[in-house]
Amino acid sequence: MVSRLVLGCGAVGQRLIEKIASRDGDLEVICGDRDRVETLRNDNVRAKHADPADPDIAREAAPTTVDVVVVAGDDAERNVRLARQAAAAFPDAFRMAYTGVEPTDDQRAALGEAVHRVVDPGSATAAYLTDLVASEEGVQARRLRRTLRRIDGTLAVIMHDNPDPDAIASAVALSRIADTVGLDAVACYYGDISHQENRALVNLLDLDLRQLGPDDDLNAFDGFALVDHSRPGVNDQLPEDTPTDVVIDHHPPRAPVEARFVDLRSDVGATSTLMTGYLDQFGLEIDRTVATALLYGVRIDTADFSREVSAADFDAAALLLPHVDTGVLERVESPSVSTDTLETVGNAVRNREVREDVLCSCVGEIGDRDALAQAADRLLDMDGIHTTVVYGHADGVIYLSARSRGSDLDLGETLRSAYDQIGSAGGHADMAGAQIPLGVIGEVEGDERLDRVVRDVVTDRFFDAVQDTRLDRPASFSTETGSFEFPFAAADPDAPGDSGA
Repeated sequence: MVSRLVLGCGAVGQRLIEKIASRDGDLEVICGDRDRVETLRNDNVRAKHADPADPDIAREAAPTTVDVVVVAGDDAERNVRLARQAAAAFPDAFRMAYTGVEPTDDQRAALGEAVHRVVDPGSATAAYLTDLVASEEGVQARRLRRTLRRIDGTLAVIMHDNPDPDAIASAVALSRIADTVGLDAVACYYGDISHQENRALVNLLDLDLRQLGPDDDLNAFDGFALVDHSRPGVNDQLPEDTPTDVVIDHHPPRAPVEARFVDLRSDVGATSTLMTGYLDQFGLEIDRTVATALLYGVRIDTADFSREVSAADFDAAALLLPHVDTGVLERVESPSVSTDTLETVGNAVRNREVREDVLCSCVGEIGDRDALAQAADRLLDMDGIHTTVVYGHADGVIYLSARSRGSDLDLGETLRSAYDQIGSAGGHADMAGAQIPLGVIGEVEGDERLDRVVRDVVTDRFFDAVQDTRLDRPASFSTETGSFEFPFAAADPDAPGDSGA
C-alpha cells in the first residue's frame, strides 16, 4: 500500500489532495492553515494543523514508511525549506515539489536539488499532479526508483540474445534511468547483433553496449535487470538461478517471473513504450540518442503501428518524436545489404517449394542467421505468396524464420504445432521463428545428404501443420492474436522485428 505525506497546502495542494484522497493507500497532510485543515477533515482526509517545517512533527505524523512526499504550499521560499527538510527526513521516498507562486530561478534550482520532480504553475493541474503521485504508472515508477537505489555497485541490464531494436533501446533507456539515481549500469547482451539495420542503429547512435560471452565473470555485476524478456536462462545465457532485481517486458510470461521489481504489460506493443513512460514519470529530459532508439524500437515491434498496437504506443511516439534524429532513422532504415544476405535470398529463391500461397525454402548451411529473416521478408513480395518460411542450419541447430501477409494462418501457432515436439517455436500471427537441434535427425554423412534430410523433416512438418490448421479452422475463426513471450534461444535471432521472430 502506498503512503503519501503532503507538507503544506496551498490552492494547488488542496486540489491535489481532493483528487488522491479516494485512491488506495495512506494519506497524511500537515498544514499551517487551520481553515484548510478543517476543510480537509470534513472530507475525511487525515490532516494535522501544525507547522510542516518542523521536522519532528513531520516524522511523528508520517506513516511508518513514506513512499511519496509532496511539498504543496503556495510560498516559493517556504517550499524550498520544506523540500530540503523532506530530503533529509525521507531520503528513500519519491519527492515532488510545487514551485509556489512566482518562484525565482534560484528557488527553482534549489528545489531541483532537493526533490525528484519540480512542478511549476503552468503544469500544476490537479490531473497532472495526480498522475505523478497516485496513478498506477506513478506508483510503478517510484517502486522502480527504490529498487534501483538499493543496488550497491554495478547493474547489468540484460537484453535477450541477439537483441532486436526494442531490446536494445529498452536496455539503453533503463541504463540512463539507473544513472540518474547514482547507479552504474551497463547494457549487455549475449550472441550477436548481425542484422544490418540493428548494427546501423547501434553504430549511428554510438550506443555503448557490452557483448557478453559464456566465460565472462558475472560476479563483476552486483545486480541484474532483464528487458524485453522475463526469465534468466530463457532467451539469454544467464544461469537460470540468477537473482534478478528488475524485469520489464511486454511479452506475457509462460511461467512465474521472480524479481524484486516486475513490470509485465502485454497490452502494449513494445517494451520501448514502457521505458518511454518511465522516462516521463521520472521527469527526465529525453536526449536525441535515447529518443531515436526508443521510437525505432516501438516502430519495429509494432510493424510501424500496424500490429498489436495500443494507445500507449502512440502516446510514446508522440512524446519521443520532438527529440528524434530523423536523419539517423533514415540512414538506419537504408543500410547496405551484406553478401551473406544476398546469397541466402538467392538460395531461398532457387530452393523454394510452393503449395498454394505458402512458400517454404531450405538454404542449407548459413553464416548469418539474420539473413533468414530478410530472405523471408523479401520472398513475401513474390506474386501470389502470402506466407514464407526460410530455414537453414548452423552450429548444430536448424533455424527458421517465418513471415505472413494477408494470410489466414497464425504463424506462431502453426510453427508450434509443427516443431514443438522436436524443438522450440513461437512468435506472432504474421512473424514467427523456430529452432530445432540437428541431433533429432540422427547421424547423416555428407552436406548434400544432410540438406536433403533436413528438408524432408522441416518442410513436410510445416506443410502438414498448415494443412491441419486450415482443416481445423471454424468458419468464424478470427486471425487476431496477442503477443507471445519469445520462449527459445534466438530462433530468428535479431530481425528488426519482434525478438527473433
